[in-house]
Amino acid sequence: MRLVEFLDKGASLGRAAPCLTMNGKDLSYGEVQSLSYRIARALARDGVAAGEKIAIISGNDPVAFSCVFGISRAGCVWCPINPRNEAAENLFLLDAFDCTVLIFHSNYAGLFEQIDSALPNLKTLICLDKSHERAPSLEGWLGEVSGQQIDIAPVDDIAVIAGTGGTTGKPKGVMLSGHNLEAMSAITLMSYPFGPRPVYLALAPLTHAAGVLCFPIMTHGGRIVIMPKPDLAECLALIGRYRVTHTFLPPTLIYMLLEHPDLASAELASLQCFWYGAAPISPVKLEEAMQKFGPVMAQLFGQTEAPMMLSTMAPADHFLPGGAVARHRLASAGRPSPLVTMAIMDESGSLLPAGERGEIVVRGPLVMPGYYKNPEATAEVSAYGWHHTGDIGYLDDDNFLYIVDRAKDMIITGGFNVYSVEVEQALLAHEAVLDCAVIGLPDEKWGERVAAVVQLRDGRSASPAELTAFVKSRIGSVKAPKQVETWPDLPRSKVGKVLKKEIRASFL
Repeated sequence: MRLVEFLDKGASLGRAAPCLTMNGKDLSYGEVQSLSYRIARALARDGVAAGEKIAIISGNDPVAFSCVFGISRAGCVWCPINPRNEAAENLFLLDAFDCTVLIFHSNYAGLFEQIDSALPNLKTLICLDKSHERAPSLEGWLGEVSGQQIDIAPVDDIAVIAGTGGTTGKPKGVMLSGHNLEAMSAITLMSYPFGPRPVYLALAPLTHAAGVLCFPIMTHGGRIVIMPKPDLAECLALIGRYRVTHTFLPPTLIYMLLEHPDLASAELASLQCFWYGAAPISPVKLEEAMQKFGPVMAQLFGQTEAPMMLSTMAPADHFLPGGAVARHRLASAGRPSPLVTMAIMDESGSLLPAGERGEIVVRGPLVMPGYYKNPEATAEVSAYGWHHTGDIGYLDDDNFLYIVDRAKDMIITGGFNVYSVEVEQALLAHEAVLDCAVIGLPDEKWGERVAAVVQLRDGRSASPAELTAFVKSRIGSVKAPKQVETWPDLPRSKVGKVLKKEIRASFL
């Protein structure tokens, strides 16, 4: 299935049914479908050919998400760009992905203006909500284009190119095919409870997990209630108002919900599936969530290269057959999902038995075709004929997966990936810093927090607050360390490599 076929499937169950809802206003399946026809026709009118890359920079917005289906219907490739990135990173992504069209919301006009002059290959610029000096509004751009049916065949099966990080801190372009997203949706539908016309509350960014979870919802003609920004009081209110059946939140926001004063009086009886993932969760907090939200908590584990559903843990798997909480499982990431083959591999490429720790490797239709224009990285991540997740874990005798470490020093904080090298490079740009090391430490709120140890130059000084502010100004608040310590020296190996394992052990 192409991305637009998820929309068309939902529309076939009733074009008048609500599809996308925000701030009390609905776009029906028919309206989203008609808008996708107009967008595809306008792209073709402007000479945008099938296979071209089209980026969207916007917060959560139903019209922005509707554009995804117009892009797909035109046979083009959607490139979701996180507006929270710094301008330099988005400039890199737009250039590396060969984007020729950019659709942006006026809220991010300042970001667009910082990168516009450096992107000569952008031939079409569209502002979603109002006209801009360099770009017409979406409605102005569409003009009198008809909403009659049109479908342009894609040149291949690539549906999405999404940015990710690496150990060097440089993003790579993950190519996701229609087959990948079809497999992800099929796994979702077979692994979790669904009824007719589910209602999905999308609070997390649609550029991340919250977005791709919309596709299986659409196969049932379900309604997607979009929140423009995180607001936990409104989240609880919307669950009751729209009889929400499904939602997704990273653990950080779940922890905040558990402490929210409105939780006790919230109407939660409609919930069937409350997904959590994108970061480690505290088993203690998970059990509390099971008590307060009901037997609806549902885990998922995946990555951009194999979206969302490498392993799953349905609500029922959180309990033993007699109904007691399966406490020993709450630290797991569930079982390998249907359509996914998973194994644990050592450094030589040998597969390990149950209980032994090694890198988590997978096969199956969920795995990306490769990185865009990066055959070397594709070959590296596909060594020995398996996709390498970069996560260290083990499978127990019941085939439950436990993730214990990350091979690439990636830190997942509040549902976002942070790469230690990128933070280290930012710290090293400070004139007082001689050397540093960045690690992830367990954190009750964030899942993991970014922690830094710095060695200052002789005779120089810099406070933790100053260093944190310096990093924040360079790469953003998500990646800035929440804990900074100054040490007179860092532990190093005989060849001078900083020993992060020793630093982490010292903290713990």
